[in-house]
Amino acid sequence: MSLLIKNARVIDPSQNLDKNADILIENGVISAIGSFDSADKVIDGTDLIAAPGLVDLHVHLRDPGQTYKEDILSGCRAAAAGGVTSLLAMPNTNPTVDNAETVKYILDKSKDASAKVYVAASITKGLKSKEATDLEALKAAGAVALSDDGRPVENTQFLINAMKKAPSFGLRITAHCESLPIAAGGIINEGVVSEKLGVKGIPASAEDCGAQREIALADAFSVPVHICHVSTKNSVAMIRDAKARGVKVTAETAPHYFSLTEQELLKRDADYRMNPPLRTEADRLAIIEGLKDGTLDAIATDHAPHAPEEKADFEKAPNGSIGMETSLSAGLTYLVKTGALSVSELINKMSTAPAKILGINAGTLKVGSPADVVLFNPDESFTVDVKKLHGKSKNCPFKGKTLTGRVKYTILDGEVVFKD
Repeated sequence: MSLLIKNARVIDPSQNLDKNADILIENGVISAIGSFDSADKVIDGTDLIAAPGLVDLHVHLRDPGQTYKEDILSGCRAAAAGGVTSLLAMPNTNPTVDNAETVKYILDKSKDASAKVYVAASITKGLKSKEATDLEALKAAGAVALSDDGRPVENTQFLINAMKKAPSFGLRITAHCESLPIAAGGIINEGVVSEKLGVKGIPASAEDCGAQREIALADAFSVPVHICHVSTKNSVAMIRDAKARGVKVTAETAPHYFSLTEQELLKRDADYRMNPPLRTEADRLAIIEGLKDGTLDAIATDHAPHAPEEKADFEKAPNGSIGMETSLSAGLTYLVKTGALSVSELINKMSTAPAKILGINAGTLKVGSPADVVLFNPDESFTVDVKKLHGKSKNCPFKGKTLTGRVKYTILDGEVVFKD
């Protein structure tokens, strides 16, 4: 079975490629890039950009245990609609992904999904920082990363042990950086908006202190660490400094941190509540600068579905927002259209670099690679209508906003899994 993408602008940061060409796909892999006449199936790529499928480093699929919010199949349908062909599923499910059986459950259920699911297993059992997980067993079951995301690893010794052992197992530590005593139950950024609304805030220092711990450990033991969902200007500065000193640190941010600020919370709408919270304009600009200068390696969504009734009460609602269906469009709107990044640089942050961080076979259109491709119109604008989203939950912070750049096709192993 062959598939031909004709007349597209092909952008692949892994090959420094940006040219008008055809992509020939045969038997699920990239066969050639050039000029071709025919295939079993042809997609007209005129006015479209063809790029490696996106790799989302940070996704909550809620499966097992909370499938009324999302499940593996519905989450992967949402991924495909956003051009995401590979994703890393976080372990704060019920039960926690702290054992081989749960890893295998996720991998088995994802075999027929519309995206490739990679598993982050937990560092401590039940995310409670009281007992370490069996890293060798988790790796043997198929996990590719380790994280207690949703919470920091409170017992630093457990984190040290995992950071030391992870490289030998080929596992990547992805760190939720937060000092819980400083956060102290806050629900939005501590500042003028929290004061105006009369709600408890989370100081930026809660994230900064957490990030500094992980950087210090990576430095002390010369081991790698990946820092999740960076939202503050001080965290950006610390990561920049650490990289300059040769510390093995990589970092991600999320679209809402480079596009939105705490001012959104004045609506008292819990769909704009996530952790870390939306910060100040100064933080937003620092995030963009960190993306521009390479301090921040990747853009991930922290896709965190919740049911509408859970998000109904502003102060009692759980943290989290969904983002896979809008991430590429948000990047094109707030980074490419503004001149902060080129399209190739954006694709690198959302596909090639995340694949490299995880060490997976993705993020490239090189001949012989899996034919995971996103085709999008960079100039088509649309208004985000949550009723048209493909996942189970609708808690999207870009709802009602007009974004530019629309996914038209997503191809997974040579098969079209989404068509607009």
